[in-house]
Amino acid sequence: MTNERNDNFLDDIDAELEAMAEEEQEELDVEEDELERVTAERDEFRDRFMRALAESENARKRSERDRREAEQYGGSKLARDMISVYENMKRAIDMATDEQREVSAALIEGIELTLRELLNVYEKHGIVRILPEIGDRFDPKVHQSMFEAPLPDTKSGDIIQVSAEGFMLHDRLLRPAQVGVSSNPAK
Repeated sequence: MTNERNDNFLDDIDAELEAMAEEEQEELDVEEDELERVTAERDEFRDRFMRALAESENARKRSERDRREAEQYGGSKLARDMISVYENMKRAIDMATDEQREVSAALIEGIELTLRELLNVYEKHGIVRILPEIGDRFDPKVHQSMFEAPLPDTKSGDIIQVSAEGFMLHDRLLRPAQVGVSSNPAK
């Protein structure tokens, strides 16, 4: 009977150990599930953080670029409108006859000084004139063809007349130079 008792006792201990092992395994499974959930949550938060960081960096770069563009090109409408002022002053000087220059020397000189000051202000703010010359090649990036005409001793695409100067603001075209272009057929 003692053997039987010992066997029952050992069976009870084995059953208890198995139950304890099962409980421990269940606890480990729960802990592993919890660890996996926390790890997945951490990875999701890390991903969100990295995306938010990248987006804020992109926004910073975008705002810096916008600020630079506003600084460089913000006055382009005013500059474009001032072109007609420049042209009118230049026309006034060009149209003055020698007699008018003698009679109104101070006035003409004042207009010339004002015109030079306007050009200095243009230069200070990155506005440059496009000054094509007769015989230059037509460049559609900076020239606007006002007409085409066959002119002897010229090649097709040569500038044959300059109607108006063009203007650039840094690397942007404010207004193309207005030109006439030769249309002689290629020989």
